[in-house]
Amino acid sequence: MMPWFHWTLMFALGLLVAAMGCAVLRLLKGPHAQDRVLALDCMYLNGMLAMLLMGIIYDSTSYFEAALLIALFGCVGSTAMAKFLLRGEVIE
Repeated sequence: MMPWFHWTLMFALGLLVAAMGCAVLRLLKGPHAQDRVLALDCMYLNGMLAMLLMGIIYDSTSYFEAALLIALFGCVGSTAMAKFLLRGEVIE
């Protein structure tokens, strides 16, 4: 891997970690439940992208499988939380 490409990936990983930190602040400080749900969505999306970047950096397919699982569980979790906020129950 070329050195400039490695440093670019590391810079992108650092930006994703900073974005996750901002999402954690919104999760802790959010005035409404919707803000907290949106912060959790942002965190799982940034976590998935960080796993993809680590898969590129370390040249391993295990990271890509983990990113797929994070995306799957994040989507199901977001749907369940949105349904709970709208109706007050998840399972009818």
